Amino acid sequence: MSHENILDQQVNRWGFWSVIVFIITSALSLYLPLDIGNGYAAAHLDRVAWLQENRGLFIVGWVNQIVSMLTLSGAFAATAWVAASRNTFCGILGAFFVAMATMAFIIPKFIAVWTIPMLANAAASGAVGSEMAHSLLPLLNVSIPFSLYTSLDYLGFWLYAVFALLVAGPLYGEGLSARIASFSLGAFGVIYHLCLLAFLAGGIEPSDIESYFLSTTLLLFFYLVAMCVVFRGAKPSDIDANS
Repeated sequence: MSHENILDQQVNRWGFWSVIVFIITSALSLYLPLDIGNGYAAAHLDRVAWLQENRGLFIVGWVNQIVSMLTLSGAFAATAWVAASRNTFCGILGAFFVAMATMAFIIPKFIAVWTIPMLANAAASGAVGSEMAHSLLPLLNVSIPFSLYTSLDYLGFWLYAVFALLVAGPLYGEGLSARIASFSLGAFGVIYHLCLLAFLAGGIEPSDIESYFLSTTLLLFFYLVAMCVVFRGAKPSDIDANS
């Protein structure tokens, strides 16, 4: 077996398990609280009290989000590797946008795990820095779409959407799974950008941003299931037979 085939096998295995872990963490996220109920309209003091009462679950929920995001980026990176075998430039550029998206995502998610619980504690206890904590918590609100926190999140999704447009074409292959993955990924990239244009034109209200933009990510589950088959199909025995 050549070194190139070994690397292909390792990347496909990494992509497969990234998809599996992402699906598991996505399921867990349905049961782990990420913010107070009706977070968009919740009062500041109610959020502070909720963060104090649910500190542990809040941190676990966002650690789970970090793992989920990293594994999704891992699956995207493996997809970029597959696309690079057909279009090297698009594959490399796609991997670059995945790397930038990962950085954009990791910053707010680390803030959720590290900074927000401490700010809530300082605000609730009146400790040193409590005034600053009261002013910073609204800026780092995880539910309001125009907060500094969520702006970085939506930046990450936009970078994912650019990646999708870059690799969807080269990803299209002879197998049904590759075609489904290519179509789903391309549709996500196109629809996300259409939502972005609609928002910039004033056609989407801030209260509806989450519904419009995050609903586009449902297409990624079709892509992930299809890519799981693609990654799984690259078995060592198949590689040995072709080497």
